[in-house]
Amino acid sequence: MVGSVSVDQYEQIVARLRDAVEKLPKSQFIIGDGALEVCPMQDHGGRSVGDDLFGVSAWLRRLSEDINVPYNTLRSYRWVASRWPEQQRCPGVAFSIHQTLAAISDDEERWKAIKTPPLDERTGMRRWTPETSRQRVGYHGPGPETAQEKIEAVHDLVADEQVATQVATDLLRRPSVAFKAMRDDTARHQVNHAQVEQARQLREMNEAELTGEPEPFAPAVRRINHALEFLDLVAACQRFVAATGRIVPSLRERPFSDDERDTVHRNVDRVRATCEWILTAVDTGQVDVDEELAKLLRGE
Repeated sequence: MVGSVSVDQYEQIVARLRDAVEKLPKSQFIIGDGALEVCPMQDHGGRSVGDDLFGVSAWLRRLSEDINVPYNTLRSYRWVASRWPEQQRCPGVAFSIHQTLAAISDDEERWKAIKTPPLDERTGMRRWTPETSRQRVGYHGPGPETAQEKIEAVHDLVADEQVATQVATDLLRRPSVAFKAMRDDTARHQVNHAQVEQARQLREMNEAELTGEPEPFAPAVRRINHALEFLDLVAACQRFVAATGRIVPSLRERPFSDDERDTVHRNVDRVRATCEWILTAVDTGQVDVDEELAKLLRGE
């Protein structure tokens, strides 16, 4: 199936539409040629000049009304027709391709370009597509407009891991972006996990660098790292207690909705699980996280 039709039906539709597309340029060039005949392109001393200087716009507007073709469309068809003398036009190539390649300023280069289309990797045929024609003239068309289109475009651009890393780093340097990003439980968990993992790797690297040093230094460094970890852990607990002590008293006589209560309960469950994890790590040295705890910490 292709969309809502079978492959055979799709091929029949493609053939029918190709036939219609091949006929379109003829009518569009007919309109352009007619407008060009009524109002030839103006040139003064080898330099093109504006239509308004010769009153051409007024005549084109009249012609536009008489044939019921929008004025800007008529102007565009006229210009394209002027860039492609009849003997240089390519039957079977869409008018839109002629229109895009018309931006090539040199006549000979322009006429040669349309007759030497690039290879279409999808079909294995040499042909012009809207995208390849825009690339040929260095124009990529208007950018995405909606928020979702922009998000999809960014995802396409950062498919490369190195590019994605640099973009994410740059964006998180913007305070408002970092603040909003940390509202997402999964994003926040990944950032916290990455910080812990980087700290672990840094400790291992520091200890590995000591292999060539006198043995007495290694235990000292390990003791320093342990002391720093201990201080970080105690500081994290103190920050939580201090923040809670500041916030909870302000909640007096402030009713919560059912959704708000559920949210607080879920987060308190995560705090309890985290506290149990801390105690297990301190008492046994086991820091592994089972799947259930991992889901809870991620807010799943």
